[in-house]
Amino acid sequence: MYPNLAPSDVSVNLSGLQFSQPDLVAVLAGILEETGLKPEELFLELSETMILEEPSQAAGKLAELKDLGVGLAIDDFGTGYSSLSRLAEFPVDRIKLDHSFVHGLGIGSGTEVVRAILALARTMRMRVVAEGVETAAQAKVLQELGCEYGQGEFFAPPMAPAAQELRFRSIS
Repeated sequence: MYPNLAPSDVSVNLSGLQFSQPDLVAVLAGILEETGLKPEELFLELSETMILEEPSQAAGKLAELKDLGVGLAIDDFGTGYSSLSRLAEFPVDRIKLDHSFVHGLGIGSGTEVVRAILALARTMRMRVVAEGVETAAQAKVLQELGCEYGQGEFFAPPMAPAAQELRFRSIS
């Protein structure tokens, strides 16, 4: 649709109710076929709490989603009650660093906590998306720490679909 733009992916937050649907994988397969979106271009974002409520069932569902070819991300990482041993059990591609950590950069040990989370993610071969990046200073520190991805008002304010369409048209 926008040939001048680099390939991108689509991230979708799943609710607990959606994640618990027995036909979730079949529904997603149908949506991918209908829209023409490649599975590797879709990332499903799930909260830590959602995954850990029923870890054995979640592991099975996550494995089915990975078999479909979609990417998986843990949203608001670091604010739930997940343990590191549990994190290693799930086939997750990304963790989304909660905005509270981004806002804590440069305050007390906030930068060191982010550095440790980034090191953990690299060790586990996961990418990190920093949420809530609002300033150039935050973006710079995250980049210096090796965080490759960020989202927040520093990059673009929230936009209605029509505004997004205009923005993409203006840069394609």
